[in-house]
Amino acid sequence: FLLDKSDKYDTRDVERLQQDDKWVEDYLIWRHDVVDDTLKMIDESFQWRKEYTVNDLTESVLPKWLFESGAIFLHGYDKEGYKLFWFRVKLHVRDAKQQLEKKKLVAFWLEHYAKRDNGKPLTVVFDMSETGISHIDLDFVRFIVNCFTDYYPNFLTKIVIFEMPWIMNAAFKIVKGWLGPDAISMLKFTNKNEVQDYISGEYLPPHMGGTDSFKYSYPPLVDDDFQTPLCENGPITSEDEHESKEEIDADTKEAGDPNEEQNLNPKKMNSVEQIHKSEEQTDKTDLKPKNTKKALTTFKGPLLHISPAEELYFGSKETGERKCLIGLTNVTKNIVAFKVRTTAPEKYRVKPSNSSCEPGASLDIIVSLHGGFAASLQDRFLIMAAEMDQGSGAGASELTQFWKEVPRTKVMEHRLRCHVLESSKPSTLTLKENAFNIPAKTNEDLHIQLTRLLQINKRLQEQIDRCLWFQQLLVVLSLLSVSTAAFCFYLVYTQRS
Repeated sequence: FLLDKSDKYDTRDVERLQQDDKWVEDYLIWRHDVVDDTLKMIDESFQWRKEYTVNDLTESVLPKWLFESGAIFLHGYDKEGYKLFWFRVKLHVRDAKQQLEKKKLVAFWLEHYAKRDNGKPLTVVFDMSETGISHIDLDFVRFIVNCFTDYYPNFLTKIVIFEMPWIMNAAFKIVKGWLGPDAISMLKFTNKNEVQDYISGEYLPPHMGGTDSFKYSYPPLVDDDFQTPLCENGPITSEDEHESKEEIDADTKEAGDPNEEQNLNPKKMNSVEQIHKSEEQTDKTDLKPKNTKKALTTFKGPLLHISPAEELYFGSKETGERKCLIGLTNVTKNIVAFKVRTTAPEKYRVKPSNSSCEPGASLDIIVSLHGGFAASLQDRFLIMAAEMDQGSGAGASELTQFWKEVPRTKVMEHRLRCHVLESSKPSTLTLKENAFNIPAKTNEDLHIQLTRLLQINKRLQEQIDRCLWFQQLLVVLSLLSVSTAAFCFYLVYTQRS
């Protein structure tokens, strides 16, 4: 099928489809496992991707003013932990000459996020406050709808529409006709009182009744994963930038470790052992790195291999499971500097958060919750890594200067989500039981299985409905037969009489 129309597709998309099972599965799920419908969607989306040169859309090929307008951007999470894709409708000006570029901007953001977060679904927010009839652009709205219904499979969780003016009711009746029954069920019309049913106040701006002080600006491209209400100008590290191996070593001396050289060399002793000794008097958690099991999932980056690959597992506030490990392995021939950042720096302590890893060495990072804080699905961690030149120092001052000078194009980034375990039973997924983030199934796996079960249930229900319909039909036919026979007997009887 793909080879027959290869000239209509980008070869990179064809190669990805042949190698990425999850992408294929998303298409099947979105088309309810109907193969013909799935193939039709793949055909249409691949042709669209080539027409819009989706794989080559970058900041440099789009006009700068599009980004500066702030009409479209990604920021924050809904209550289920899904990313928010914002459309500030009042900033949209209808102009046929700019329409193609605006559509490409939407495609840019969708592709940017899909590649960055491995296709994790989005929640779309149409902020329609202060809008009127002049902002209605049905062609643009239809394009956005098509992106989610026809081009990006299984990529939409819900559409939150905030304060839609009554004058636009007629226009949205047209839009509903494009969506189809599945997408219509995802529409959520809200106002200030209702929007927090779907999005918590920390990710809502004040005019929507929230407390998020985030202010969009460009450049740089919004890396909103790591901007919080406490910081408008960029991400905050979870610990001071100047925390270094020397400081950790000083802590371990206070804990009674006399061997300075051993603590400074990650090859001889990993950071879990260092930190355990530095916190032994204040932290009662039983931590035994020798018995710690490694995560089953590993992200294999060009500079570092990172375990776990996707999620950190914390316990709920009641369970008291409050620590996780992140394992790093340097797979280069040079020293790799790394930093760990978080969307919730007030909640987490990360040790070490700013350090380096020797060639071929492995080390562990401890992520722990402060005081009475609890982990949430919205919390994220960013691991940044960059290769250092041979002979470069790895002290606090050298690392600080290095991060100021290193080009962004040379920085490897990897993101981790938080997963909260509600079970009150002892869990092997936390440091409390000396296990290290071994998820039996990811959220995506569970979502796929649940979707399949729902589909099977739907099919069974349809079969039951058909059986009941046949039963009712048979009963009606039987009654008609009995009635006809009785009538015939009656006629015969009357004739004889």
